[in-house]
Amino acid sequence: MEHFDVAIIGLGPAGAALTRKLSGKMRVIALDKKRQCGNEGFTKPCGGLLAPDAQRSFIRDGMTLPVDVIANPQIFSVKTVDVDAALTRNYPRSYININRHAFDLWMKSLIPDDVQVYHDSLCRKVWREEDKWHVIFRADGWEQQISARYLVGADGANSLVRRALYPQHRIRKYVAIQQWFAESHPVPFYSCIFDNAATDCYSWSISKDGYFIFGGAYPMKDGQARFEALKARMEAFQFRFGKPVKSEKCTVLFPSRWADFVCGKENAFLIGEAAGFISASSLEGISYALDSAEILHGIFGQETADKNNAYRKATRKLRLKLYGKILKSRVLTSAMTRRWIMQSGVAHIPVTQDDQPTVNAGRLVNTP
Repeated sequence: MEHFDVAIIGLGPAGAALTRKLSGKMRVIALDKKRQCGNEGFTKPCGGLLAPDAQRSFIRDGMTLPVDVIANPQIFSVKTVDVDAALTRNYPRSYININRHAFDLWMKSLIPDDVQVYHDSLCRKVWREEDKWHVIFRADGWEQQISARYLVGADGANSLVRRALYPQHRIRKYVAIQQWFAESHPVPFYSCIFDNAATDCYSWSISKDGYFIFGGAYPMKDGQARFEALKARMEAFQFRFGKPVKSEKCTVLFPSRWADFVCGKENAFLIGEAAGFISASSLEGISYALDSAEILHGIFGQETADKNNAYRKATRKLRLKLYGKILKSRVLTSAMTRRWIMQSGVAHIPVTQDDQPTVNAGRLVNTP
């Protein structure tokens, strides 16, 4: 049984960034469910928008995005729709439109060859014994076992590592559903949609490389029915769907309290969404995945006896920022406060092409 310094479970943005940074400094093994190349098997609903905080992470690392990761078009505003109030507003946003799966594969491709990486693998069990972490996983057609001094859970919303560390911990979860359609809108756009009848979270749309993507986060019990009902209501706002080209579904975390951010213990660490590091106001997680990976990399480089405590302290600023997102989400998902903000017109940029009919009190009106 091989022994490593660090075992990293999951190679999304958080795991891939940390693995790359630890290369050459520690003996690392990394396990990932995705295949090394190709689109088969990738069904994670994600709008694929790189937020300014994520962009800053790449600036700090002196990295640039390759052309094949960038999607078209690049749009500089988000159309925000309040379905109940029949309000539409346009707010400026500096996102980069990307192909999320290509982005993840590119992040993995940056991992140097000295790291032992298993693609298309499944982590089955982790446990601590004799001051070591033990991992059983299936890869290359057979079951294998390794041990490591440190264990890192970068395995997302359904994190096996988080469940092993905190078996009693419960965090609010939604089902994220997303469908792709052939683009038929005359002008491509991004949108953020609030409809309290469908969800107390939010929904979205993105135009990307000739496709129109519509998705959202809904209660686990009847998410699909709520998704379809919202699609029907959005036709009144000039959303065009047609026959879906493909559908995607996964679990997404929705932190709602300070205790939802968990950092790890006993030489095991959580980064990215596995730690609850995801924005409650936008469900954006790439920024916090990259930030938490950078923080943990710094902790591994320190001569610190209690690395768990050091990581917890080092992520406090990040967790405070995410707690602020929880407070913001409460404002945005409240029908009353959201309507007041949108009616005020603060930060709204009127767009002539966006003056299209919406529904108000059962009749069509033009959005001001």
